[in-house]
Amino acid sequence: MDKVLLRDLRKQNKYTQFFQEWREQEFKEHPEEERKMEELEQLSHNIGMREGLTIACFDYRNLSLSFYTGNVEELTGYPASMFRSKGMETSFAMLHPEDRSELFRFQKIVFDSFHQLSIEEKHTFEFSYTTRWVHRKTDNITWVLGKAKPYLIDSAGNFAMDLHIIMQLHTQPKTNGYDWNYSYQKEDGKRIFVSKNSPNSRVVTLTKKEKEIVTLILEGKESKEIAEELNISVNTVATHRKNILKKLKARNVGEMVKILSTYPF
Repeated sequence: MDKVLLRDLRKQNKYTQFFQEWREQEFKEHPEEERKMEELEQLSHNIGMREGLTIACFDYRNLSLSFYTGNVEELTGYPASMFRSKGMETSFAMLHPEDRSELFRFQKIVFDSFHQLSIEEKHTFEFSYTTRWVHRKTDNITWVLGKAKPYLIDSAGNFAMDLHIIMQLHTQPKTNGYDWNYSYQKEDGKRIFVSKNSPNSRVVTLTKKEKEIVTLILEGKESKEIAEELNISVNTVATHRKNILKKLKARNVGEMVKILSTYPF
């Protein structure tokens, strides 16, 4: 290991201070942890080798990166030794400096929001983020999109471990920095969605027909195709789309799709 890496390792532990609340949870044993980790290994074999895809798992019991696979070393210039020894710290060190403050603000929002939920609601919790990785040697910037959810919730309802599936973006997104959203399903079936640009919780209730149209929209189908499949007119599809936009408070179809992509329809 070179002198620069040794120096970087000595400077570690400055970022995990922002996650002190996570570590101080009163964790209980998870009876299926061994099985869950075996499933994670299988998942990595199935999809982890795809180009530009990374699977990562943070363990909040010791603030470590308990699992990762993919080409993150190639994209960031940080060797496997740093991820193994200081995984969580290394993950934050490789973020663009302008993205870190928003990430730390978001993790606090996630923590506070998650712990207000019932056990049933916690298991539907998920979040997404867009951020920049900076290569340690070349300073090249890579934009990535991450989808994450709790992977281990212990018997006391503590967020013990999460699962991230991260995809490399080959073109810069519209956002200029760290962007995020989270959602969960209430016990009555209503979906709550919160984003960086509209951080207040809002209840979204879609009709059965709107849910059918949402599913087809997420499959990439145009209004004419949706009309033919559901045996309704194109004008009726257009009306439903307008109503969905209004309910989601989305400004356009692109924003609507971004919001809907977090929903488990």
